[in-house]
Amino acid sequence: MNVRTPALAIYLMAGEDLPDAAAAAVAAGATAIEVGIPFSDPLADGPVIQRAAQAALAAGMTPPRCLELLAATRARLGDGTPLIPMTYAAIVERYGPVRFCADAAAAGATGLIVADVPPDDGDELQAESARNGIDLVQLISLTSAAARLELACRTSRGFIYVVSAIGTTGARDELDVERLRGLLARVRAHAGELPLLCGFGVSRAAQVSALRAAGADGVIVGSAAIAALESGGVGALAELVGSLAGGL
Repeated sequence: MNVRTPALAIYLMAGEDLPDAAAAAVAAGATAIEVGIPFSDPLADGPVIQRAAQAALAAGMTPPRCLELLAATRARLGDGTPLIPMTYAAIVERYGPVRFCADAAAAGATGLIVADVPPDDGDELQAESARNGIDLVQLISLTSAAARLELACRTSRGFIYVVSAIGTTGARDELDVERLRGLLARVRAHAGELPLLCGFGVSRAAQVSALRAAGADGVIVGSAAIAALESGGVGALAELVGSLAGGL
């Protein structure tokens, strides 16, 4: 997965509007699209993404349909933009890791995030994603122990997801940028040239600029993007993405 830096990854919940929303985000400056596969118990997600997931499930969204929409999005965007499904272990296990990774790759996925599979408990997922040419992205947080941090850096592919706020996803008024500066430096010491993208809590251009100055290679924005799409459609999403891109 070629993650261009500085990176602006936009998280969108899988839905019938995904191809249009992704195209608008990329046209406005997004460099990657993370696609949420809805799950009924999304432990890492705050109220905005939980609400979007519940709405998608209520509308009949299923993992196979999510991958169909991923394929439609790939056709719309072409080959240059990373597409990264994000989901939870229960979804992958029920689908079957072998079939899930093969079908995701066939749909155009270039990366994969499974938020509740730690780097020391995902051998099959790592093997199947690699076999299908998908980069399995690991998460590192402010509370990660040194051994977990080192293992995540060794096993992550494509980029490393640096969780920039303690708790669940959701826009924050303030981020602890100085503490994140220290975390980014520790991660960089083990990650080499692998890009470091900060996500959770990022919602404004000023935060993007601050994280870049602290050592991040880019950001991931989810709740703010979904809220913009809900309130004002693709026009509002594009306006937000354009503002965030300015912060890079």
